[in-house]
Amino acid sequence: MKKVKIPIVSMHCASCAQKIEATLNKINGVKAYVNFATEKALVEFDETLTNEKEIKNAIEQLGYKVIGLHEEETLLDREKEEREKEIKELWHVFFVSFIFSIPVFFFSVLDMLNIPVNFPFKEFFIVLCATIVQFYGGYRFYKGAYNAFKAGNANMDTLVSIGTTAAYFYSLFTLFSSSTEKHVYFDTSTIIITFILLGKFLEAKVKGKTSEAIKKLIGLQPKTAVVIRKNKEIEIPIEEVNINDIVIVKPGQKIPVDGIVIHGNSFVDESIITGESMPVEKKKGSFVIAGSINKHGFLKIKATKVGKETMLNQIVKLVEEAQLKKPQIQKLADKISGIFTYIVFFIALFSFITWHFIFNKPFSFALSIAIAILIIACPCALGLATPLAVLAGTTKAAQNGILIKNPEVLEKIENVDVIVFDKTGTLTVGKPFVTYVMAIEKGKEKEVLKYAAIAEKISEHPIAEAILKKAKEEKINVEKPKSFKSIPGYGVVALYKDKVLVFGNIKLMKKKGIKIENIEKEIEKLQNEGKTVAILAVNKKVFGIIAISDVLKENAKNVVERLEEMGKKVIMLTGDNKRSAMAIAKSLGIKEVLYEVLPQDKGKEIEKLQKKGYKVAMVGDGINDAIALSKADVSIAVAKATDIAIESADIVLVKDDIKDIIKAIDISSYTLKKIKQNLFWAFFYNITAIPIAAGLIYPFTGILLNPAIAAASMAFSSVSVVLNSFLMLIYKPKG
Repeated sequence: MKKVKIPIVSMHCASCAQKIEATLNKINGVKAYVNFATEKALVEFDETLTNEKEIKNAIEQLGYKVIGLHEEETLLDREKEEREKEIKELWHVFFVSFIFSIPVFFFSVLDMLNIPVNFPFKEFFIVLCATIVQFYGGYRFYKGAYNAFKAGNANMDTLVSIGTTAAYFYSLFTLFSSSTEKHVYFDTSTIIITFILLGKFLEAKVKGKTSEAIKKLIGLQPKTAVVIRKNKEIEIPIEEVNINDIVIVKPGQKIPVDGIVIHGNSFVDESIITGESMPVEKKKGSFVIAGSINKHGFLKIKATKVGKETMLNQIVKLVEEAQLKKPQIQKLADKISGIFTYIVFFIALFSFITWHFIFNKPFSFALSIAIAILIIACPCALGLATPLAVLAGTTKAAQNGILIKNPEVLEKIENVDVIVFDKTGTLTVGKPFVTYVMAIEKGKEKEVLKYAAIAEKISEHPIAEAILKKAKEEKINVEKPKSFKSIPGYGVVALYKDKVLVFGNIKLMKKKGIKIENIEKEIEKLQNEGKTVAILAVNKKVFGIIAISDVLKENAKNVVERLEEMGKKVIMLTGDNKRSAMAIAKSLGIKEVLYEVLPQDKGKEIEKLQKKGYKVAMVGDGINDAIALSKADVSIAVAKATDIAIESADIVLVKDDIKDIIKAIDISSYTLKKIKQNLFWAFFYNITAIPIAAGLIYPFTGILLNPAIAAASMAFSSVSVVLNSFLMLIYKPKG
């Protein structure tokens, strides 16, 4: 299946998005999601059954404009140009409508106040102004209604065009007829169109702001890079950089590729990608991210990922796809708004007939009520409620280094009552570290470390790596032994000057006849703490011991405590032995541990918890946790720097920082809260506004809703939903 994102111009309301989505999904081999808030379609299709041209034609036949079908860099500029062009056009049309509405409204007020006006060709002038607004300002509504009619649908444009056209032509007929009733509605039709255009303009402006952070991400990558080719520094377009190229980055420049530092030392600002406010130190061996800014030093970087494979591009891709998909809560809103227009037509027609033919109210009275119903009952607020909140929420998460890949997680995460953590690489760093050095003779700890490092100098065992790293940190000069022998499952034996170094486990000491009785209690104590203990003997005498273990990630204990304060049950899941697992769990304050679980059985443990009635979130590092992540109700992957696109996770933590789990839960819950607020006000607005517009309070209060006020209310309802979602971008997540 091929996947493309298609920017679409000229969608006026949520019904437009539903219409395009329904049309595309009728094409054989196509699965499409269309988002009104982002004005994009995410289309997956089978290339053996259809093609991009057919998809494009299907959209354009509905009357909408497709900007492009590819994710090329130039498309971003074209898309931006089209959005800006549309905003300018909306402003121009609104401004013209506003100017010509003023005299119509002015004369209408004077007529209501019975103030005589001696203005030559007054009626002709009013009709001229109203006609310009009706057919120039209202052209976009007529066009939208026509396209909807061709597709066998009705939408917001249908409601507006029918309501204003009825007001305009009734007024025209009344004005030039011999009827004694000279009440006209030119002011109503012009003000309705003007108010709605203002609402659309404000909506377009604010909608652009909600996706600004993602656009900043897209624009982060520089257009060129300086690489070393044939021992010369040359500047080339970013598209020509290859994997394994050596890239030069000077102070103040953006890093153009993902890669490994091979020379230099600097501090790099990764804030816009990871959310980390402080610059991060980078030295030889450090991983750097495309789009981050080199603050101080000179760096030589070996490119490991370029172009669309960089972390930056993967983040943008994942976030945009998440914003185009729909959570379950939106599907209900879609169903309602899909039939909403037809319900409104029925209510407007029924109200007109009731007031005019049953209650014998004047035609103008009944028409005013019908127009008010048609105008005030726009489904835009309902259609914008969910996608805009998802857009803002996923953008806010991305700014904090959190990728919400599946918007359905927004609803699920609030109901999670158990959080299962993988141990290695998630709660712990995932690498062995020297955590304890003891010498038989006090004060000789450095010598213990030195001899152990010499013995392990040639070894490739992970324990050797940990000891050599510790020796380097202690600035110990580690010489090469004269001879070296590795004994698998036991340890190593090396010759250094006149000393025989034996370094390994208890079995090795027994094999070599080395007595360890004096340190057995210390060894047992360390092993009970979950540490691996290696014993060093020099010339057949115990010289000291070194304890090696995986270490807890920073903030791991605090995160566990915070989750339990939030009422979540925390469980640790690991393939480690009972002793090591219990030691780590004890240090974290985790009471329930599932140990010695094979990777293929981790998913079964998740299912067991679900059968007990728990809603389970699984947190893993995405390497051997894929099955468990796929089985969980909510899956959270703590990403490695080179493994950003973890397919089996709903949420990916870019920074490999466990405290972001709290932020992810908080942002998800806050986004769902905003969705519910938006939907409540959208439903509440229509539930209360339609009866008022239908005149149900008129017999008791004598108050009738003016269609112009209905138009202003309708415009305000959409803008208020947009603004409520936009406020999420200034929200500071907890954690």
